Amino acid sequence: MNQPRTNQPRTSRSATTSLTERRKAATQLDIARAAAELFTERGPDGTTAEEIADRAGVALRTFYRYFRSKQDAVGPLLSTGGDRWRALLAETGPGAGLAEALEAAAVASLSTPGDVAQEGLRWTRGLLRAAQDDPALRAVWYRVNQESEERLLPVVTRLAGPDADPLEARLVAAAATDAIRVALEAWAATDAETTGPGSPAELVVRCLRELTGGLRLLAPRPGGDATEARP
Repeated sequence: MNQPRTNQPRTSRSATTSLTERRKAATQLDIARAAAELFTERGPDGTTAEEIADRAGVALRTFYRYFRSKQDAVGPLLSTGGDRWRALLAETGPGAGLAEALEAAAVASLSTPGDVAQEGLRWTRGLLRAAQDDPALRAVWYRVNQESEERLLPVVTRLAGPDADPLEARLVAAAATDAIRVALEAWAATDAETTGPGSPAELVVRCLRELTGGLRLLAPRPGGDATEARP
């Protein structure tokens, strides 16, 4: 008589896969930090893939297993802020105004306390400054933002509700992503701190509020002033 199958092997495989993915992500982030450090110290032109791998403590073949070029290596570091923003936005409950939800999640993601979050912003500043003279590094930055926009769209679509115009939902995802991109680029060009006047959080509020009047999905809800309701 055949014994009934159990789910144990599948669970074990799933747990192993999850652990493998976490290790892979950790290795990629280690390489990204090493690349950012070297780019800050020497600039992209003065840095080689071999030096990045050595700084990260991995073999050169491991570097090329994950990244196509030295500039591509900083992608995971540049994408962490957008990942945090979308995760916070995804936690927003139904019924929340889309404009308020976008702003609250953006401010929270850019104001996260702790050394890790602040360090991430400082790395972003250094990389954006280096990108001014490095087209390949700029291309990575724009690619990261394009990917963030694509991942934001389903979140915006859910929050906008079933009657939302798909074209406008796509426009909102693109505009909101670019608002954060412009805010970070403007901040990176200054010496403002990561919090307070001129900070990324302050600039992103300004950028997002400039969008409110032009898109119906971001317009204030009847009976209330969205601008006054926001912090």
